Order: sequence, then structure tokens, then C-alpha cells
Amino acid sequence: MVSISGDLKKILAKTNLKVSPDNYSIVFIDPGQRKEAWDLMKDLKPFTSYTITSDEVSLVLQSSDWVRARAGFSGSREEGPYSLITFDLVLDLSIVGFMSVVSTALAESGVSIYALSTYLKDHILVKKGDAGKAVRVLNGLIDDTRTR
Repeated sequence: MVSISGDLKKILAKTNLKVSPDNYSIVFIDPGQRKEAWDLMKDLKPFTSYTITSDEVSLVLQSSDWVRARAGFSGSREEGPYSLITFDLVLDLSIVGFMSVVSTALAESGVSIYALSTYLKDHILVKKGDAGKAVRVLNGLIDDTRTR
């Protein structure tokens, strides 16, 4: 069972989940194609993510958008479909342990996550087949903090 501090209980008690109805893909693109990846991403509707490191460009985008674009990216790799779950509350960047509590609860239930944080909110992607289970686990975690 996940141990939750008092401050995190208060935050979780205020949390609502938003589950996107769309399917998502997580994509690896060679960094030599980062301009082409940016050109693809800049005109897509939310939720999208574009991350550059020295070794890769990682994209998170709706699977339907990737299907239309994948032919232009030789050597790309993809995983999916995934479901996007957003923790619908603004999280202060100084909060410690929020994602740890979430990931531990899901790991104990056998659900793998791909975590993404933005300035205001945290998001996770879970395999489409695990989405229902993930939502049940997370809602149970949230409900427990509201009743204590």
C-alpha cells in the first residue's frame, strides 16, 4: 500500500482525472530529423509533446496524426496505442512525491506508465488495455484521501 503524507493527501483529495478519448502514440525519431518533427508537431492540436535530447527526438501525439506522418520519418520507432490521463489540478513545482504516489499505486496494480509533466499539470500515458484499470486505481486512491 502507498504511504501518503498529509500534504499529498490534501492535494490528491482535490484531484480530478481527465481521460482523453483519443489514442496516442509514443514515437522515437532520429535527432537528424528534428526539424521535420517540429514541423509536424507545431500545427497539431493538443495534447502533443516534443522532446529533444542529444540521442533522440521523442514525440507524443494522437495516433491518427502519426499514421498520416510516419512515412516521412525513416528509422522511427513507435509504441501504442496509449490512453492519456491528466491530473486536472494545477501542481506547484515544489510539490514532492505526487508522481511517486501515483506511480507506486499503479505499479502495485501491474500498470506501466509513461509520465509527462508540464508547467501546470502532470499527465500519464498507459497502454490502452490498462486504461480502465488505471482509472479505477487512481480514483480509489483519490477517494481514499477524500474520506480520511
